[in-house]
Amino acid sequence: MTEFTEIPVIHLGDRPDTESAADFLAAYGTTGFGYVTGHGIDPALTEALFEAARRFHALPLEQKMAIAVDRSHRGYIPINSSTDVNSTLATVTKPNQSASFMMMREDPVAIPEEYLSGPNRWPNLDGFRDVLERYSAAMSALGRRLTTIALAAAGVTDLSILSAFDRPTVWLRLLHYPPQPPASPDDLYGSAPHTDFGCLTLLAQDSVGGLQVRTPAGQWVDVPHRPGALVVNVGDMLHRMSNGRLKSTPHRVINRSGHERFSCPFFYDPHVNTVIEPLPGTGAPKFPPLVFGDFLRSELEAAYDAHKPACATANSP
Repeated sequence: MTEFTEIPVIHLGDRPDTESAADFLAAYGTTGFGYVTGHGIDPALTEALFEAARRFHALPLEQKMAIAVDRSHRGYIPINSSTDVNSTLATVTKPNQSASFMMMREDPVAIPEEYLSGPNRWPNLDGFRDVLERYSAAMSALGRRLTTIALAAAGVTDLSILSAFDRPTVWLRLLHYPPQPPASPDDLYGSAPHTDFGCLTLLAQDSVGGLQVRTPAGQWVDVPHRPGALVVNVGDMLHRMSNGRLKSTPHRVINRSGHERFSCPFFYDPHVNTVIEPLPGTGAPKFPPLVFGDFLRSELEAAYDAHKPACATANSP
């Protein structure tokens, strides 16, 4: 892979997606991360989302714990309850120093044959649900466009895989990182080194900083806030679907700023029952097929207290 020292910028706007695909390949065939501008998301909606995040995390702990994350991965995830034990990038023994609210696709009831299906768990917070649902809808539309661009960038010749995104797996996470002490140990992270396990991550972040991306040589490059831009990265499933052409790059968060950090990642993935494999046009397959939901289950059960088998009864909805 090519070494890099900064994160490239991709402008969408009204350009044809074929032009954006060339830029996408240049960025995600090397860096795996990019700033996306001209994305069309209303800045006022993004600001409303961050205000909703601040209001939620300011609630008393008992109110947040009343909607603690369940086995459908919706609700409040308290600090010190997730550890990236599957990481191959670092020896991770300490929980992530962050708390979050997780919203996924709103399903009226859980569907037995669809892992993680179910209704969301909403706090009693005026206007909160409306803002999150509007933001999720806008980001889902953008995610669909970026997925189409990504497939073209990877040389995919059969776009029938897009049907797997007709009922996508979406995750909107409102993250709060308290400031870490300046002298905190090197292996204490806001978010430990990892790659994202889905297809696309679309991140809105505040100006506090702390996100870093690892280069092929093992250096860590800062990804500072860029006004108006989303930080977009490729995850492991799109890496496999593109047969390795698009890179899923390790990243981490360390918040030693002395200030609270808020970020709002939106994850856009195919339906959980999708078989993930290298797609036509990407060359001889380098990866075996896998079912996305099976992969998710193994990752969530390893990392989150609420998903560990021993917690099955206590955390059932």
